[in-house]
Amino acid sequence: MDWVQALVLGVVQGLTEFLPISSSAHLRITSELFFDSDAGASFTAVTQLGTEAAVLIYFAKDIWRLLSTWFRGFTDASVRRTADYRIAWYVVIGTLPIGVLGYLFKDEIRTSARNLWLVATTLIVFAVLLGLAERFGRQRRTVEQMTMKDGVIMGCAQAMALVPGVSRSGGTITAGLAIGLTREAATRYSFLLAIPAVVASGVFSIPDVFERGGAGLQPSVAQMIVATAIAFAIGYATIAWLLRYVAKHSVYVFVWYRIALGLFLFAMLGAGAINAV
Repeated sequence: MDWVQALVLGVVQGLTEFLPISSSAHLRITSELFFDSDAGASFTAVTQLGTEAAVLIYFAKDIWRLLSTWFRGFTDASVRRTADYRIAWYVVIGTLPIGVLGYLFKDEIRTSARNLWLVATTLIVFAVLLGLAERFGRQRRTVEQMTMKDGVIMGCAQAMALVPGVSRSGGTITAGLAIGLTREAATRYSFLLAIPAVVASGVFSIPDVFERGGAGLQPSVAQMIVATAIAFAIGYATIAWLLRYVAKHSVYVFVWYRIALGLFLFAMLGAGAINAV
């Protein structure tokens, strides 16, 4: 991997991780269009540590409150009746689907799932689902009004993002809107839900990204650090912007963007301008 690719992909990761447009798809497409090579799923997972660090800092107070409440709930029955205690458990339970499926299908995620024909398809299909959820979702409930069933549904939606093109935030926001959460509530919860899975995936992928002969290009340690740092800085700004945006606007702009990108990708693949694998 050269420095230009590492820097560009760090920027792309920071810009797209939290938007419902699939950062993994954008990293895959950018790599193929401009660098004629796939940076690999491990590179994506490690740079996500930068964007998740942005989440940890941005939501530090919320995260500390949820964690402290969760631990206190083990010994204090009154704490177990609070919304924070329930939400903390929803995050734990909601993380299980992506953890189990990510482990079982690790090899497929790093190989066949990164086929650009599949990426183009998922971009469009899940754009339509996001649009339907925006159109027909009641959008009345807050995070505090979630139930265990809601947590499981959003956890399963997050697991679908193991396939590039689905989008971790896109899947969970779609599910959140479909079960009646407000856009801001669904977006905020999607950030919290992603923390355990993304951090675990990134940490376990660190050895793989430097493995010679592994899937994807091999970056240097310096390139990996810089790309992750760039993703952190841009990701932090993206969080603040997205929360303000969804509070006042629909998500249709992301729906149309995903459809346009998917159609463009189909056209490029059909013309033989880029390789699918």
